[in-house]
Amino acid sequence: MLHRRHLLASLGASALGSPALAQAGWQPSRPIQCIIGFAPGGGADQIGRAVCEAASPLFPQPLVISNKPGAGGAIAAQYVAAQPGDGHTLFMGGGTESTSLPAFRDLPYDPKRDFRAVMRLMRQRLFFFTSAKGRFTSMAQVLEAAKRQPGSVSYGTSGIGSIPHAGFLVMERARGLEMVHSPYTGGAPSVQAVVARQIDLAAAHPEEFRGMADAGEIRVLAVASAERAPQYPDAPTLKELGFDVVIENMKGWVVPAATPDAAVQSLHDRFRQAMRTPLWQRFLEHAGDTDGYLPGPEFQAAMDSLLATVRRVAQPA
Repeated sequence: MLHRRHLLASLGASALGSPALAQAGWQPSRPIQCIIGFAPGGGADQIGRAVCEAASPLFPQPLVISNKPGAGGAIAAQYVAAQPGDGHTLFMGGGTESTSLPAFRDLPYDPKRDFRAVMRLMRQRLFFFTSAKGRFTSMAQVLEAAKRQPGSVSYGTSGIGSIPHAGFLVMERARGLEMVHSPYTGGAPSVQAVVARQIDLAAAHPEEFRGMADAGEIRVLAVASAERAPQYPDAPTLKELGFDVVIENMKGWVVPAATPDAAVQSLHDRFRQAMRTPLWQRFLEHAGDTDGYLPGPEFQAAMDSLLATVRRVAQPA
C-alpha cells in the first residue's frame, strides 16, 4: 500500500506549498467525499486512493474515500447523482456504471445528464486470460472449442452488464458462439476462479491479475485495446483475431451535474497537478495501467463513445 509518509517525501516542499492553487479560485469548505462504487482493494479503489493521496497536500480540506459497492457501481452512481452540486462530492466514474450497464438495463440515473465530467485519470486495458495449467494456450483454441461444442467453455466477469462481460459478448455474437457466463462480484474473484480452474477464462484489468501473471499462475491470451500491450506482447488484440472492436475501461472524476464551473476547474487543476507527482507515476508503473488523462469534455465524449459501442454489442443477436 502507499503510505502518506512516502507521499510527503516524494512530493517535497514545492508541491506542499502550491500557493497559486491554495489561494486562487473555488475553495472547499468541508471534507470532500470521494465515492468509489466498488469494494476496497479492487481496481477503482486502488486508483482512487492513489490519486487522492497524491492530491491531498494540494487541498485545504481532507479527501475522504468512501466505498459504496454494489450493482456494478450503480449504487454509488445513484448516490452521487442525488448529492448537491457544490464541489464536495466526487465520483470515480467512467467504468461499468457509466459505459456498460446503461446498455443492458434501465438505471435510476442518466450517465450523461446527471453528472459532469471533471477529468479522466487513466485508461485500463481489458485482457482475456486463462489458467497457466488450463487446457487453452491461445484465444484461437478457445474460439475453436466454443464453436465445436457449444456450452463447453466457461468464463467469469465482474458481473452481468460489466465491461468484461461486453468483451466476451463481442466474441460470442460475432461468431455465433455459446459460452457459459459466471458473473462474480468483482474482477479479483474471477481471477481467483481462473487460478483455481473453476472456470476456463476471465477478463479483467492489469491491477486485478498482474500478481498472478507475474507468478506464472495465469496465461494472458488477448487484449481488447487497439494495440498490443508492452507487458504482454504475445497476446493479440481482438482486432487481430478478426473482431472489429476496441473495448477499454477508463477511470476519472465526475461530479453532480449542477456543480459550478469554478469548482470543476479547481478540482481539475489540483488533481492534474497530483498526476505529475512521482507517487502517481509509480502507481501507474506498478499497476500496469496507462496514463490516459483527458479534460472533462473529452472524457465525457470518450464515455459516450464507449457506451455506444457496448450498446451495439448488447443488442440481441
